[in-house]
This record gives sequence, C-alpha cells and structure tokens, in this order.
Amino acid sequence: MVDLKKIEEQLTRPSADLIRDVKGIKGDFILLGIGGKMGVSMGRLLVDALKEAGSEAKVYGVSRFSDPRAKKEVEASGVTAIPCDLLDEEGLQALPEVENVIYLAGHKFGTVDNEDFAWAMNTYLPGRVAEKFKNSNIVAFSSGNVLPFVKVNEGGVDEDVPPQPIGEYAQSCLGRERIFQYFSKKNGTPMLIYRLNYAVDFRYGVIMEIAKSVLSEKPIDLRTENVNVIWQGDANEIAVRSLLHCTSPAKMLNVTGPETLSVRWVAKEFGKLFEKEPLFQYEAEGTALLNNASECHKLFGYPKVTIREIIDITAQWLLNGGEELDKPTHFQERGGKF
Repeated sequence: MVDLKKIEEQLTRPSADLIRDVKGIKGDFILLGIGGKMGVSMGRLLVDALKEAGSEAKVYGVSRFSDPRAKKEVEASGVTAIPCDLLDEEGLQALPEVENVIYLAGHKFGTVDNEDFAWAMNTYLPGRVAEKFKNSNIVAFSSGNVLPFVKVNEGGVDEDVPPQPIGEYAQSCLGRERIFQYFSKKNGTPMLIYRLNYAVDFRYGVIMEIAKSVLSEKPIDLRTENVNVIWQGDANEIAVRSLLHCTSPAKMLNVTGPETLSVRWVAKEFGKLFEKEPLFQYEAEGTALLNNASECHKLFGYPKVTIREIIDITAQWLLNGGEELDKPTHFQERGGKF
C-alpha cells in the first residue's frame, strides 16, 4: 500500500533553497487571501521554512474564511489567522503592518453575471492594498490569462509580450497588474507581479482533471491541446522567494514549468497507469495560453517536482480514493467566460 501522506510530506517539505532565502527576508509576513487553494499550503510551507531557518518572524493569514475548516487548517500550521473581508475598508486598515505581503486574493469562477464583484476584487482592491502596504515588499499574484493565445511551437510568451486579455476575468486581472504597477511607481513600493499558469496538486488542477477524465472514461476536449503546469509546492516556494526580487517599478515574472505539455500525451500516460484507453473529442486549434518562464528558472532553478512524479502521485491518489478540491481550472476555455 502506497503511503500517500508520507509522499505528500516529502513533496511539501521546504527546500534548502527556500530555507536559505527566508534567512535573507527581514520582517514578518502576511498572506492576503490565504483561504484559497494555494494559500493554506503556502502558509504551512513558510512557517516550516522559518522554523528551519531559526527565524522568529510571524506569519499572518487573512481570509473571509467562509469555510471554517480552512481557518482551522491555517491555525494548525502555525499561521495567525485573521478573519477579514478585504473589501471592508475598516477591516483592511486594521490589519497589522508587516514588511512582506503575498497577495493571493482574487475572483475567477462565477465571473459571468457577477462582473462587478470580479472587478472590485481583481482591480479595485489591489489599489487599496497597495496604499495600505506601501512600505512593504509585495508579491502580487496574477494570471497567464492576461496573455495572448500563441502557436504551440513558439515557445510561449515571455514578459516582454504585450497582454491581450480575452473576457472580463482576464481584463480585470490585467487591471490588477496595472494598478499594482501604478502604486509601485507612485509610492516607490518594491513589487513583483507573479503571473502563474497553472499550479497543480493531486487534489486539483489540469493534471488531475485529465486523470479523472481518463479514469471515468469521459472524453477530453482537445481544442486546447497544450498546457504549462507547475507543482503547487514549487509555485509556493517561488512566491516566497520572490520577495527578494521585488523592485520599483514592479518586476514582471512568468511562473510555470519548463515543458509545453501535450494534453493527449498526459492522458495516454494516465491510460497506461489506469489500463484504460483515453477518449478525446474535437480537434486541436493550434494555439494555447503558454508562458515562457525562462526568467523564473534563471532566478530559482527548474521546479523540483517533475511532470512524471506529478502524474504518478495523481494516479495513486485517485486510485486510492483521495479527496479532491472542487475547483476546476477550465483550462479549455477559449472565450474568456469563467
């Protein structure tokens, strides 16, 4: 019997690189929007890394905590949980002043018919946060959705390519970037805009969705046949380490794995493990949202968890009835409607 918990612990343990870098980050930390799919694990990783580094820095985690289990999990990891609706100005201003901010808050799914809230969360709130924490280092999460679709043989889009967001979600994400860039210049606040595309874990993400389709014998949409992914633990480490690379004006950074993955190939690998023949539908359109993350790899090295390891542990997780997060990526979406 595979000990999945042991494997998870091994894959989420802070690396020597992270421990070394947190020694060079001065002051306390606050994770805004910690209740999302990456925040809880990032908080735990950061607390563990600080302990290994012998640091007494505090880590705060802010969220509405609509799911009480998330709050308990955050507190169990050693993070100080602060329930707060960040759109409430009084609550925002009452947050502790810290030297290091990781901004994870945002709204994606359910944007259609709720566009005003998406713009409030993704574009208005960043300005309020930037003013509140103008004396901090800020790593602000963004999305590869702001970038144009490109041909799959072009190597992805680097940080110099102008954005071409499709749909209101992506447009509001570009608004988030522009607002943070404005306040970085206005206040001299060191920032890094963290364009992620896509984080995966065995509980959620592109790889798990493909695996689940193969296992349940459901057709896989091939219109977007290529993707970039990065293991969530690696993405979390890069986010924390990015605090050492914040600048004014804000630095832009694409974050993903080095491969341009074929959805068809990933499905066939799961087919071998599940002893099932993958089913496909539609034809590839020849373009996808693909990031060139070579600058990220130059700064932080290649991700430590490989795509083969991700596929293997995801298969084991599903075959052993592991829990899933009900947070689909909709990576096949081509019209920007989330």
